[in-house]
Amino acid sequence: MINIGFISLGCNKNLVDSEVMMGYCKQYGYNITNNPEQADVIVVNTCGFINDAKEESIDTILDMAEYKKKRCKFLIVTGCLTERYREELVNEMPEIDAAIGIGDLNKLPEIIEKLFNHKKKILSFDNKEFIYNSKMPRVIGTPNFYAYVKIAEGCNNRCSYCSIPLIRGNLRSREIGDIIDEVNFLVSNGYKEIVLTAQDTTKYGLDLYKKRMLTKLLETLNNIDGLKWIRFLYSYPEDIDDELIKIVNKSDKIVNYFDIPIQHINDKILKLMNRKTTSQKIKEVIEKIRNSFSEVVIRTTVMVGFPTETEEQFDELYEFIKLTKFDRLGVFMYSQEEDTKAAELPQVDLDIKAKRFEKIVNLQRRISLNNNKKRIGKTYDIIIEGKDKNNFYIARSQFEAPEVDGKIIAFSKEELKQGQFYTVKIVDAFEYDLVGEVIK
Repeated sequence: MINIGFISLGCNKNLVDSEVMMGYCKQYGYNITNNPEQADVIVVNTCGFINDAKEESIDTILDMAEYKKKRCKFLIVTGCLTERYREELVNEMPEIDAAIGIGDLNKLPEIIEKLFNHKKKILSFDNKEFIYNSKMPRVIGTPNFYAYVKIAEGCNNRCSYCSIPLIRGNLRSREIGDIIDEVNFLVSNGYKEIVLTAQDTTKYGLDLYKKRMLTKLLETLNNIDGLKWIRFLYSYPEDIDDELIKIVNKSDKIVNYFDIPIQHINDKILKLMNRKTTSQKIKEVIEKIRNSFSEVVIRTTVMVGFPTETEEQFDELYEFIKLTKFDRLGVFMYSQEEDTKAAELPQVDLDIKAKRFEKIVNLQRRISLNNNKKRIGKTYDIIIEGKDKNNFYIARSQFEAPEVDGKIIAFSKEELKQGQFYTVKIVDAFEYDLVGEVIK
């Protein structure tokens, strides 16, 4: 039997694509392996969002190419970096045997067969409108208690720094019924937490239904028996309205967790970024969310060193973060992406970007520690993810998203089961992680 190994880089949306490719390979009769030494074919699903991600993708391709000196016969690349650079990637890296566009994921098994039969380099970039659906095979790569569900592909926002629309095209939403079918299937197979993802979940439905439909989708998902937690990521501030806040507040399954990438708070920078909001609107939606819940977590991402960003504009962002005290915050340095409007603007020096990055990181460390200390003494429902190297249980509450947030280190006198829910009382806090005693 032919063994296919997969490396999935970048975001959870990319992971879903990898899961679909694995599903097609398994359906075709290939075996999936996570050990590259046992793989006859290795597939690298690349990320190309920012320079660091591009470098990681290139390094990973070169690392996996080393296995061609052993058992591996063919190296295949796909994903955002591949979609964007196509021929250049194959021409400059002779180790690559095939490059597949993000719209041709379902062709992977046939391409593998052609490689074995003809041993010629293959480029496949035919379908521009691909989006997976519930009828497609899928091998879930996450633990068997949570799964990502991509509700839309592409993006219409056209932020001036972002290359994603150039790579993945315009917004393409899945039908609500198809999403419901997929979630029902996942829940029937034991998955307890569903994480809805897209480039911008709050724009879901605009193309298909001519209006935003995230709230309607959440209302429908809330009626699925056996589903414990519903989480949605990447919600833009301009589209978080009273209706969305209300459905989250009254639901017993939608977690009190808002992931709101604001990127900046200075109005001039926001305009140059082509963001569809203002400083005032961002502040209003954060205040509205916090006033609507007894306990809620807000996660955001911000960018430092955007072209033309002055010291005063950065200070405005710094002071806003200091005052707002986000529960979770990711920060990254602006990456100059070719063919984007921001790339044509006067650039900020790398050393300045790095200093601003460190300043925000250090600020958020202090904020996160203080926020976590306020949770000491509180009790939460948690899901057990497994054990760490010290044999402590690793868990999450509704306030920690998978993979990106800190964990709850749980201890118990009784044996706990992975994927099961328990109740903990928080007894200690660190910068990002919490410690909890299981009480039932």
